[in-house]
Amino acid sequence: MVAIHPYAQLLGDRDPLMVLAETQERIPAIAHSLGTEGLKRTYAPGKWTAAQVIAHLADCEIAFGFRVRQIIAEPSVGIQTFDEKQWARHYDAVDGLLATQTFRSLRAWNLALFRRLSAEELDTAAMHPERGPEKASTAIRIIAGHTLNHLAQLERILGA
Repeated sequence: MVAIHPYAQLLGDRDPLMVLAETQERIPAIAHSLGTEGLKRTYAPGKWTAAQVIAHLADCEIAFGFRVRQIIAEPSVGIQTFDEKQWARHYDAVDGLLATQTFRSLRAWNLALFRRLSAEELDTAAMHPERGPEKASTAIRIIAGHTLNHLAQLERILGA
């Protein structure tokens, strides 16, 4: 039995493409509501600021966009993982509003591709070094659930 990735579980029975589209709008709306000063706030002591969360989301759009593209184009190559802590080393000085624009643009580009994928492409799998075979559709579900996870953090900052 294949375990369901925890981020994919966050989706429940929601359509990942709908979640990706909704969060493409919701996250920038939160960022603009927070403004430059609010983006410096964190959701809990020792955790990322709103700007850092959004920078991470933009980076994940790059990583998962590439991952899906690689799965459908070159499944025999396998999936390249990344170390989010290493990617986050420069988040301290990130411009939250620039990260927001970047996230929104990358999300739009990825969504445009994801919506065009055939059933066969969505069912294509490549080997993930930690999880085994992973389909393009699974990678899309993971990024959608991952976004929901971080959206909840941003909503906590906004509500504080």
